[in-house]
Amino acid sequence: MLRYLFFLGIIVLALSSCNDELFETRPSSGELEFSRDTVYLDTVFSNISSSTRTFKIYNKSNDNITISDIRLGRGQNSFYRLNVNGTSGKFFENVDILAKDSIFVFVEATIDFSKVTDPIYTDSIVFDQGANQQDVKLVTLVQDAYFLFPKRDAEGIKEKIVLGVSENGDEIAVEGFYLDGNAVWKNDKPYVVYGYAGVRQGNELLIEKGANIHFHNNSGLLVEKNASLKIKGSLNEKVTIQGDRLEPFYEDVPGQWGTIWLRAGSKGHEIDHAVIKNSTIGILMDSVGGTPEPTLKISNTEIYNTSNVGLLGRATHIEGTNVVIGNNGQSSLVCSLGGNYDFIHCTFANYWGGSIRSYPAVWVNNFLLASGDGGSAEVFLNDLEAANFTNCIIEGNQNIEFFLERNEGAAFSFNFRNNLLRFDDPNGNFSNDPLFDFDNTEYYQDNIFNGEADFKNLEQHDLIIGEASDARGKGFLPASQQVPRDILGTNRITSPDLGAYQHMIFE
Repeated sequence: MLRYLFFLGIIVLALSSCNDELFETRPSSGELEFSRDTVYLDTVFSNISSSTRTFKIYNKSNDNITISDIRLGRGQNSFYRLNVNGTSGKFFENVDILAKDSIFVFVEATIDFSKVTDPIYTDSIVFDQGANQQDVKLVTLVQDAYFLFPKRDAEGIKEKIVLGVSENGDEIAVEGFYLDGNAVWKNDKPYVVYGYAGVRQGNELLIEKGANIHFHNNSGLLVEKNASLKIKGSLNEKVTIQGDRLEPFYEDVPGQWGTIWLRAGSKGHEIDHAVIKNSTIGILMDSVGGTPEPTLKISNTEIYNTSNVGLLGRATHIEGTNVVIGNNGQSSLVCSLGGNYDFIHCTFANYWGGSIRSYPAVWVNNFLLASGDGGSAEVFLNDLEAANFTNCIIEGNQNIEFFLERNEGAAFSFNFRNNLLRFDDPNGNFSNDPLFDFDNTEYYQDNIFNGEADFKNLEQHDLIIGEASDARGKGFLPASQQVPRDILGTNRITSPDLGAYQHMIFE
């Protein structure tokens, strides 16, 4: 037994000795290598956390080493935060790296714009001291902004905007707040909105040219009855409306925020020279009954990357010129429950590839199906007074990209003149449907079916047409005279092309 314990003791001592050799380290001597010498964090808004960036520290020597300290150059007052090999902080001592090994460093920042003198905020991560000191630079651009958000009451409950009451008497509401009186959103710095910003009855929201609006997740704009929205961009100073994630990864991600909801009874909306992108629905325009003047006039405006619909009108009156809508999870344009619609020189091109799409780029009907008691469907009807498309392009990656649905219980008036239309029906499923009798000049005049649009770059949603486009010079001149310049300001009177753009020669 004693002999057994003696040999066991020798084995333990031997293993202990190997362990000591394995983890024996020497001080770092300034030979660290890094996967990057500068870490650029994406642009952030004041007091909003950045995305996380990472890099590696390499020990390429044959020895285990100890880094005496890792610290931020600005010390504890730095707006950067670190995580070194799984430990969070701003200062770290005696960090070991095995021979021929590496460790990760993660970097984040939350920067208070009011406490920095330069919008380009810099710092460094410093390794060791004296002659062995090395560093990795940190750079972030920080923007000041107007922050709008719901207040909380004494119990910590956020403000809500009540939308109505359910059949069971329950309140239907969204997290949000109302703007004070007639509001103006300026272009001096961005707006970041949490929840739905509401425009009260009788008031107006004016968004100035060059303004940048950023909506947080599940946020948007809500305009009440008898209230108005005026977006007054210009050719060189467009109004941009998008989500609040500024990292390049989110540049074209749909569904980052809710919608611009122009509610029933709201009126006199004007949107000019705007870019609206990455929402669930770009614009939702509701109305009740016909109005002699358009409820919404939209011009020189682009709507992209909606997870649902680009522009959805319900029983409303919309006038659109030089409108471009594309990359939408369902439809680019829906004219539902009747109404009055007039689109001249617009481009609706849906090449959505994020999922299976079962809806056409443009969809027009004069009814609405709603769920009733017991799962039954209730049908609401309203006259389609007009759905006029002139000098437009309706295209996409499906065979049929415009579709008309009529309920005989309400009027259904429409007209397509001088358009490039995608409607390929090889099996003749609609050959006996009078809505798609393309020889009927009461409804269809001088349209081009299933031609070549020749868009510049579909991946970048660049829907300018080129020299090979069948839309070149095919515009109906009297309509073009109403919209004499394209969305880029190019004169189109001499030889109008179809769609929102005059053609260009691509490099």
